[in-house]
Amino acid sequence: MELKYPEDLRYLDSHEYVRIEGEIATVGITDFAIDQLGDIVFLELTEVGNDVSGGESFGTIESVKAVEELKSPVTGVVIERNESLIESPESIGNDPYGNGWFIKVHISNPQEVVQGMTAGEYAALVEGA
Repeated sequence: MELKYPEDLRYLDSHEYVRIEGEIATVGITDFAIDQLGDIVFLELTEVGNDVSGGESFGTIESVKAVEELKSPVTGVVIERNESLIESPESIGNDPYGNGWFIKVHISNPQEVVQGMTAGEYAALVEGA
């Protein structure tokens, strides 16, 4: 399976991605992370209305291999979380960059530049290029 890293996203070295649309950030995990985790059995996400901070945890993802913290790439307030993934975490890998998003955050400081790698930089990191 060829892993994909859409060009319109920014990537963290902890394997989360972020899509910025105006003041809204959509956060999920990459194909690479899903591939490394294997069968995902549990997903825990922070509640809507909670504050998240850049670099801080907003939940955990658990597979048959490991439990990993999920890190927010932005600071703001959670305005939506993907309830369907909490119910069916095994479906995360079906469409990680579309229906497989985890949370949507209203960015508290629109001037906050999202730190993160481009698709090419992230691919080089994970594929050792």
